[in-house]
Amino acid sequence: MTDKPSPKKIVPEKIVAEKTVPEKSPRYSGLPTFMRTPFRPDCAGLDIAMAGVPYDGGVTNRPGARHGPREIRNQSSMMRSIHHVDRTDPYALARIADIGDVPFSEVYFPDRAMDQITDFYRTIHAAGAIPLTAGGDHSITFPILRAIAAERPVGLVHIDAHTDTWDSFQGSKFNHGAPFRRAVEAGVLDPTRTIQIGIRGAQNWPDGWDYSRDSGMRVVFMEEVEERGVGAIVEEAKRVVGDGPTYLSFDIDSLDPVYAPGTGTPEIGGFSTREALRLLRGLDGLTLIGGDVVEVSPPFDQTGNTALVGATIMYEILCLLAKAVARRG
Repeated sequence: MTDKPSPKKIVPEKIVAEKTVPEKSPRYSGLPTFMRTPFRPDCAGLDIAMAGVPYDGGVTNRPGARHGPREIRNQSSMMRSIHHVDRTDPYALARIADIGDVPFSEVYFPDRAMDQITDFYRTIHAAGAIPLTAGGDHSITFPILRAIAAERPVGLVHIDAHTDTWDSFQGSKFNHGAPFRRAVEAGVLDPTRTIQIGIRGAQNWPDGWDYSRDSGMRVVFMEEVEERGVGAIVEEAKRVVGDGPTYLSFDIDSLDPVYAPGTGTPEIGGFSTREALRLLRGLDGLTLIGGDVVEVSPPFDQTGNTALVGATIMYEILCLLAKAVARRG
């Protein structure tokens, strides 16, 4: 008769240790947080604070981006810790946590909603943390910049299908087509250190294109990307923003809708996911002070793929921010 193998010895201390490391627990378990990081409503002591802004009061047509942060959190459970290209582990370089969502109380009043976003991000900035945000429509980037760039105007790498430098729409200055015009007017964005990449799509009037050009922004239409290649555009971005403080804003509609259909203003002829990853990875070395992924609208993509793409882009930006934290010491 063969003896039964001895049961594997279970070390209680190991179980406790594994339970405290999110990467070691099943991906389907626990409360959903960005990248399965700890939930910390107090951002004191953090290097990078990930937050959601569930707001789409600035959309001009299709709503739904208010649901973006929740679904990006859910899909971000697929993210792992160590980057396969350069072995970056952002969690080894920086103290990172999910600090929750902006708590709105006057969401139906765009100007007041903008103020509440700014107040929330002022707390992050005062704590010395770098914000990484999941939106929300693109109007949220203006109040974020108003909070973290109050001391001086910053540069911007803006990846999008649209310049978002239009003016008021239906009587509101705070729409998702106007955040960067508002930021220049408020003195928190330096247009001469701003590059807008991937712009395309017909418009009913040229005001946004003209404002970007006339204010000094470098506008890279998608046709230029196609002609020159992603590598050349990366070098152009680095030239434009230089080594000063820079914010990175990624609108999911910069991608072709075949990769990200769940968005409010899809435009065909955009980046592939592979091109977007190459573009982002090329930005390593910039003095980044924050970033966001916006315009993920889950109701327009029942497969969940757009939110998965958004979570992956957010992870790529997290790696860039963590390396920026490590460089600054």
